[in-house]
Amino acid sequence: MLKIGIVGLPNVGKSTLFKALTKKSVDIANYPFCTIDPNVGIVAVADNRLDKLTEKFHSKKKIPAVIEFVDIAGLVKGASKGQGLGNKFLSHIREVDAIIQIVRVFEGGDIVHVDGNINPLRDIEVINTELILADLETIEKHLVKNERDINKEATRLDSLVSIPSQSGRAKRVREKEILEKLKKDLNQGKLANESSLNQEEKNILKSLSLLTIKPFLYVYNFSGENFAVPEELKNKKYIPIDVKIEEEIMDMSEQEIADLGVKSNLNNLIKASFELLNLIVFFTTGEDESRAWEIKRGTTAQKAGGVIHSDFENKFIRAEIIPWDKLLEIGSWSRARELGLIKSEGKEYIIKDGDVVNFLI
Repeated sequence: MLKIGIVGLPNVGKSTLFKALTKKSVDIANYPFCTIDPNVGIVAVADNRLDKLTEKFHSKKKIPAVIEFVDIAGLVKGASKGQGLGNKFLSHIREVDAIIQIVRVFEGGDIVHVDGNINPLRDIEVINTELILADLETIEKHLVKNERDINKEATRLDSLVSIPSQSGRAKRVREKEILEKLKKDLNQGKLANESSLNQEEKNILKSLSLLTIKPFLYVYNFSGENFAVPEELKNKKYIPIDVKIEEEIMDMSEQEIADLGVKSNLNNLIKASFELLNLIVFFTTGEDESRAWEIKRGTTAQKAGGVIHSDFENKFIRAEIIPWDKLLEIGSWSRARELGLIKSEGKEYIIKDGDVVNFLI
């Protein structure tokens, strides 16, 4: 299961957002580092397609796709050098697949900002700088090792009478070029995911587990009805959320929320998080259960089968595929087959978002 880490400065609403997302009780206090160990929660992804399939086929169970959220303790300036238990927190960030950075944009309230005043752009720069500095340290260490390996390989080749393939050395030289290129971008204040690296170059550096190469989503924590995103923050990929309101309404019924005249934005955040991880879903449906299975975009039918059970991957023969809306319209799998609407696909078929799949083994 892929994970999204919730990060930010202390006292900006991370734990409150996590609590609203997961309805899981966590320690929330008006002081830094109240969340020392990461809290983990599994969150269901609302999907009306699954709701309709469940209703249509009278399924006894409905199992949605899920995302794992990790509430990571607040970072502070100097975290990359160990300030505020920074090294421990950075290691937690390294273990997630994507990052939600929560930023306080509201004035006032009882919660004191760690820097004494509200400045969203500064807060983003503090967090991003610490992550960049941590990545630069990782790159510097790897460059030293890379240079040592190149020199060893050169010495070995010089000692041989007949020169063999230099693919090993060429690979290390290429890696050094990419590291130097990324180092330059990071020193200019760019995140690795904003760098000039292409996807092939990013894949080569995958083993380094760089922090800023992960996809980012910003949550602007506002307060009040008339919130407008400040101009300097509009160039980010963001979702605005009144975190305090989300906490207050999380145990209310839909009718109670409607009576209050407030709207939750959590489902939009969950959906955006799902997209941030580059995930899609395929469905299985029937009387026993209807289920949404989360997979990476671009997954083949054979690999998708393995998400359900290893036998569906290892013993894969074919996959029967129909778009969810077509199956819903026809109303039965057998009738859809009679009409020729079910396609039989091989192991290299790329699963599309919303496919209903029956695996044959």
